[in-house]
Amino acid sequence: MRLEPKPAPSLAVTLIYPVAAIAATLVFTSLLVLVAGASPLSVFYLVAKGAAGSQFALLETLTRATPLIFTGLAVAVAFRAKLWNIGAEAQLYIGGVVTVVLGTGALPLAAPVLIPVIMIAAMAAGAALLLGPAFLKTRFGVDEVVTTLLLNFIVLLFVSMLLEGVLKDPMGLGWPQSQKVIAEAQLPRIIQGKRLHYGFVIAIVSAIVVWVIMKKTALGYEMRAVGNNPEGARFVGIPVNKVLMKTAVLSGGLAALAGFSEVSGLKGNLTLDLSPGYGYSGIVVAMLAMLNPVGVIASAIFVAGIFVGADSMSRVAKVPSYIADVMVATSLLTMVVAILLTRFRVRWR
Repeated sequence: MRLEPKPAPSLAVTLIYPVAAIAATLVFTSLLVLVAGASPLSVFYLVAKGAAGSQFALLETLTRATPLIFTGLAVAVAFRAKLWNIGAEAQLYIGGVVTVVLGTGALPLAAPVLIPVIMIAAMAAGAALLLGPAFLKTRFGVDEVVTTLLLNFIVLLFVSMLLEGVLKDPMGLGWPQSQKVIAEAQLPRIIQGKRLHYGFVIAIVSAIVVWVIMKKTALGYEMRAVGNNPEGARFVGIPVNKVLMKTAVLSGGLAALAGFSEVSGLKGNLTLDLSPGYGYSGIVVAMLAMLNPVGVIASAIFVAGIFVGADSMSRVAKVPSYIADVMVATSLLTMVVAILLTRFRVRWR
């Protein structure tokens, strides 16, 4: 068996394979639901109802999708240039740390100034965290998959140390959590009394900005060129190493915004369970979107809807909510195959 590159696929082909991937995911999940003793149609209906069947459900889905948009964008940007950033989880937590440090009264600024300052600082911290692995890759050829993955554990231990030390809330009854950020550092809610906050709006704007960068700027062209053929890009004069470093800055900054939005917009403080794996789920989101920044919005809402809907479904259908993890993981695998078949033709010898 060998793979032959295809010419530029048509729009129909580009759409058919992702749809087929989703259909294959539903078929495989249906088999597991049958084994669990439930009706697949009933379970899928309950998942959809739990994700968007009411205003509360829809807002919860959008709230859960907010950090996934940021981490999905971070992964999409990095993967487009073949910088394999597996450390979005670490960058998210660093963004949360910076948000707490600056948002608990360290800067006596009004909200219209303080929030952008914290955002920029959080992005700078996330960018700096990814610059290390990017430098090791470009200078010494160190595999960034290993370095970024290991940084996730290092940063989580670092955050744990901070929450048991200098950042620990003295009024937290001994729990490892930080103080609440002040009112001026909190993102307002889009609808009063609901959990959806303006971090979702920032995420949408970020996706549009990233799309413009990728499609309309020289940097975006260079990133795509480096991702498609680094040797060819180097031959025509594109500074590959500089492009990878710029990509790291953008990717790390976007992932850090997820931590900022969760602390400033939703939870108000930093805890060790700030992220239930948003950084890793960002890989799924980016791949489902086929690395398209605007498509990340839809795929993040889709993944968030599965998790929110599965929580509701499990209480009614008595099917474990872990079915959501299976659906997301299977959709990633089938989408990878779909992307492969979109770009290559399989030849059997």
